[in-house]
Amino acid sequence: MSLRDRPGADQPPEKGKAVRRVSSTVILLGVVSCLTDISSESVSSILPLYLTAVVGLSPVAYGFLDGVYQGVSAFVRLAGGYAADRGGHPKWVAVVGYGASAVSRIAMLPAQGFAAITAVVTADRLGKGLRTAPRDSLIAESSDPRMLGRAFGMHRMLDTVGAAIGPLVAFALLAAVPGSYDSIFVVSFAFATIGVVVLLLFVPNLRTTVSAARVGFRMVMREVGGRRLRGPLIAATVLGLMTVGDGFLYLSLQERDDFAAKYFPLLYVGTNIAYLALAIPLGRLADRVGRSKVLLGGHVVLLGCYVLAAVPAGGIGLTLVTLMMLGVFYAATDGVLPALISKLVSADARGSGIAAAQTVQAVARFASSVVFGLLWNIQGPAKSLVLFTVLLAAAVPVAAWLLRGIDRSAAVEVSA
Repeated sequence: MSLRDRPGADQPPEKGKAVRRVSSTVILLGVVSCLTDISSESVSSILPLYLTAVVGLSPVAYGFLDGVYQGVSAFVRLAGGYAADRGGHPKWVAVVGYGASAVSRIAMLPAQGFAAITAVVTADRLGKGLRTAPRDSLIAESSDPRMLGRAFGMHRMLDTVGAAIGPLVAFALLAAVPGSYDSIFVVSFAFATIGVVVLLLFVPNLRTTVSAARVGFRMVMREVGGRRLRGPLIAATVLGLMTVGDGFLYLSLQERDDFAAKYFPLLYVGTNIAYLALAIPLGRLADRVGRSKVLLGGHVVLLGCYVLAAVPAGGIGLTLVTLMMLGVFYAATDGVLPALISKLVSADARGSGIAAAQTVQAVARFASSVVFGLLWNIQGPAKSLVLFTVLLAAAVPVAAWLLRGIDRSAAVEVSA
């Protein structure tokens, strides 16, 4: 018997009945994401330093590549979401995406030079873009609508367990054999492959909506571009334009405090520990007080993160606080945005709606990374961070205005 067939698996509980657990589909998808993030974060945690110190990229070139890393997935996010909605079997769309990312890990070994590395990073990010909306659609479909924040928080918590382990794997390998970047790529490929196997063998082929297979492209795009999503999509764009890539933040901390290269991956661990600890509590808070409020609050915390990273004199204490605040930002935003969007569109267009939000956010962050790389090259990291602090401080109230009343609208949809 599949999860879809099990009585009450994907239906809201009776009125007054407590919901104690998220669905097993969410847990299994979390395990897949955990394994995949061990793979991706072991590479991501050394990539900024590897590209700038070993490959020798300039800040401008790294900014472009970081923009690719942040934004190229936007080109296929809508395609992945629509394919999941159209076929009604998002699992298989996700399998293709996870598989593409796994192959890209081992492809880093022969990659030499800017063009080859850009191609590999592009393949990895295209895989991520293809799988994200189908996976989130599965989470939303298998969860009680009143518990979406908790469900996404649980998934992001498991995801972040992997994100915390990945940099530790990279650190251990570099500590054992300094400069052994190739070993990181091989181990990363092994973890990614195990994740794909778990997805194939254990995650149920949950059909999202019977009518979704008959949904036309124009109908889906009409709903995605409709009035209910317009404000949230513009807000996600405005906030994404003011979000500095993690790699730049870590490089600015490394430059200020002069960390040894082998300790660089540990910067990611500090962020991921905070994310891990707060993903579920902030998901629950979003369900209770409103998802847009928590989303905006996360960006206020990001403001403080920029300020601390821009301080000229650092030290271990200040660096740890900065990393923790970055983790709080992700815990308050990463799962909350799809949870918010998923209740503003019909079930037929859920994957496409989530993909639309993730697409505009990814495109905005691509632009942000390119601009920040240029600014770094011109005036250095500290002044660039100060400028982005000012811009983000102006963007938060604009986003708050665009999201006004959106939590009440989502609540009406759930109760209906």
